[in-house]
Amino acid sequence: MKAVFIAFDQAYYEQILTILNYAHIKGFTRWDEVQGRGSKTGEPHFGTHAWPSLNSSILTVIDDVKVKPLLNDLKALDATSDLMGLRAFVWNVEDGI
Repeated sequence: MKAVFIAFDQAYYEQILTILNYAHIKGFTRWDEVQGRGSKTGEPHFGTHAWPSLNSSILTVIDDVKVKPLLNDLKALDATSDLMGLRAFVWNVEDGI
């Protein structure tokens, strides 16, 4: 099993849900408003007057075989806009209930 953490501009939420549904990934945890700064441009997402945009994040635990197709779909979505950010990271899951 793998944990996939996805951090993304809030505007991507519906598209990411579509990707998860298409991949038959049902379980996830979402954080609606998270703050951060982009790794490529350093563009802040702080939810302030000066930097009003915010990110969201999703954590899902999935079978190993679903990871690469999910990352490919997320990479394709990220390529649709230079202005909105999307990152995904994969961790090993050793145990769970």
